Amino acid sequence: MLQKFTKMEGAGNDYIYFDCLREDLCEPEKLAVKLSDRHKGIGGDGIVLICKSRAADAKMRMFNADGSEGKMCGNAIRCVGKYLYDHGYVSKTDIQVETLSGIKQLKLFPEKGTVRVDMGKYSLKAEDIPVRTALERIVDQPVSIAGKMRRITCVSMGNPHCVVFTDPDTIDIEKIGPLFENDQIFPERINTEFVKKIGERALKMRVWERGSGETLACGTGACAAAVAAVERGVFPRNEDILVQLRGGELTVNVGDTIYLTGEAKTVFSGEIEI
Repeated sequence: MLQKFTKMEGAGNDYIYFDCLREDLCEPEKLAVKLSDRHKGIGGDGIVLICKSRAADAKMRMFNADGSEGKMCGNAIRCVGKYLYDHGYVSKTDIQVETLSGIKQLKLFPEKGTVRVDMGKYSLKAEDIPVRTALERIVDQPVSIAGKMRRITCVSMGNPHCVVFTDPDTIDIEKIGPLFENDQIFPERINTEFVKKIGERALKMRVWERGSGETLACGTGACAAAVAAVERGVFPRNEDILVQLRGGELTVNVGDTIYLTGEAKTVFSGEIEI
């Protein structure tokens, strides 16, 4: 059976998108593992299903490269917005997309090739992330992970994040990433951001995503990093923070709600035998 797909990316965070508004896709968990392989498949950080929604313009389901279903991805949802607009499903530039983390509001800027998403509110409550701890929240707290005391900030963006301020260029992310992801303190595993302040309103970041490994970018991770910086007093609230990632740049504004802005691009479309 031939299945149509579209490869899209936001700041290098690339997924394989399937239009389930027109045709259903069976066993997405297995397909995510098979198709995400960069040598034997299409290659990507996972797959995204664009589905019908009774509550919004469309619904997004995303599956990581290991087949696990994720709740939310800031870069993926921006690409969903672009797909809906480019393929004529919507003609407006203010749209809504349903996710497992709730309905998200998107603002499209077609002339710039960028999309802004209202990521909603973040939570620092340990139980929301979740983190096994007696503390109500973990902000710049020393915690023993991977056999070493590290100062971490944990943030829920609808999915769990652990932010570590360190020089991202000096870490062995292939070694330390899995140790963070699978540490017993994180019962649902964790996405880990290694970040460093590089300017008056700028961060440099590398990310290890649960279920996918190191990726070139992570939208919710960029938001979590910005939140950690604001909560630690590194940057003020309600101002744009530029997050520099291996795959590009994203802009995050942390206020009563969090706005994430960046490019969304179509790489190519095709058909694959599944």
